[in-house]
Amino acid sequence: MKILDKYLLKSFLTTFATVFVILFFIFILQTVWLFISELAGKDLDFLLIVKFLTFSMPRIVPLVLPLSILLASIMTFGSLSENYEFAAMKSAGISLQRAMKSLIVFIILLSFVAFWFANNVIPYAEYKFVNFRRNIAQVKPAMAIAEGQFSDVGAYNIKVEKKSGENGNLLEGITIHKKSQMGSGSNTVIKAKKGELISNEDSNILKLILHNGNYYEDIVPKKYEDRKNLPFAKSEFKQYVINIDLSKLNNADMNEDQITNTNTMLTVGELNYTIDSLHKNFTKDINSYAENIYQRTGIVALPVKPIGIKTKSKPNKLLENYTNSQKTQLLRVASSTIDATAFSVESYKYEFENKQKNINIHWIALYDKFVIGFACLLMFFIGAPLGAIIRKGGLGLPIVFAVLIFIIFHFINTFGKKVAEENGISPILGCWMSSLVLSPFAILLTYRATNDIGLINIDAILQPFQKLFQKFFPSEE
Repeated sequence: MKILDKYLLKSFLTTFATVFVILFFIFILQTVWLFISELAGKDLDFLLIVKFLTFSMPRIVPLVLPLSILLASIMTFGSLSENYEFAAMKSAGISLQRAMKSLIVFIILLSFVAFWFANNVIPYAEYKFVNFRRNIAQVKPAMAIAEGQFSDVGAYNIKVEKKSGENGNLLEGITIHKKSQMGSGSNTVIKAKKGELISNEDSNILKLILHNGNYYEDIVPKKYEDRKNLPFAKSEFKQYVINIDLSKLNNADMNEDQITNTNTMLTVGELNYTIDSLHKNFTKDINSYAENIYQRTGIVALPVKPIGIKTKSKPNKLLENYTNSQKTQLLRVASSTIDATAFSVESYKYEFENKQKNINIHWIALYDKFVIGFACLLMFFIGAPLGAIIRKGGLGLPIVFAVLIFIIFHFINTFGKKVAEENGISPILGCWMSSLVLSPFAILLTYRATNDIGLINIDAILQPFQKLFQKFFPSEE
């Protein structure tokens, strides 16, 4: 490796490492802010908080890495141009492509590392992160319920006035609202003076034992006219036990929500296998439903008419051989069948849309692992020529350009994935949309930097206006 390559590589790596650490710290603070409700006031020791943040750190890398490469590239090449070091290189016959050679090799290697990281480390960290949140609630029952506010825990909203005990498992002033299964609010209220939380590390069930309280429940009569009386039931108890499913504390861990969120915990091979299974199940469900609808219509296949055999002609109107009462009955049955079928189609449409959305989410997770690697290359080929053109190093103008470009990249990326998730476009287009939009910009910048053309050619823009001005206002000689 030549002295020039070592110098450029050292300059870039120093800037890159500094920028990466600063940005990573900023995004970690954002993570703390997002999960502050789970960390604050939950009687967690310092070691548990460190583990919590450690498992959440890898998900930040896909955001921090491309932005760090972009900003480091602009700052490094901008500083070289500002100090006329590029001018000295060009006078010695060294082109911009030759100066970027060692850095291009490094960025390519970094892209493969980024793909490996996204394919192996991030899924493992997501798995540990999700399960660690559940385990905290098992080891620290107090985490499930915050003091002085309503906590949404599975099928209950629980509020306690005061917590005590070694692990915060002794409760006072308890108010519980049980959620209605019909989604119409809470019809059951439980109040108790004292309570105790009991959990087991090997179980997902959290036991809440209440002492000296009252139980209130609104009763909804079957007859509508009886509902105006607003009947309710009230009882007192000395001890009442409620079993709470801890899996409800983390929607990404159990039951239905696991189907839509496990994509972040899978590698490329596992995603391919899962997507194939989801596609087969989806096709099977559609075929099964179509067959069911066809049989419910009562339509049977008509036999093929034999050649040479005359058959009786059918009436022009299907109902003309029936009486008026029979026609009314047939039309009523047909209308009822159509309404039932339309309702069934509408209901299953929502279910099939969710299944298709689930498939799209897994495709997006698969393509994202490749996009992160390409994003590293793309940001370098945008940042390096841009720095050589603007000829500014430091933390001023380079930060403005870097943030602006990265916001555009991140916005297009988020928008594309959201549209693809809703089945508006294909998942591959949604994931690669930001790269497709910014790739021509990277090529243009590289071309202009190689040929010593500014970022914006003011003369080319103003020339048509100058000609128009000279046409209407010719100069007098």
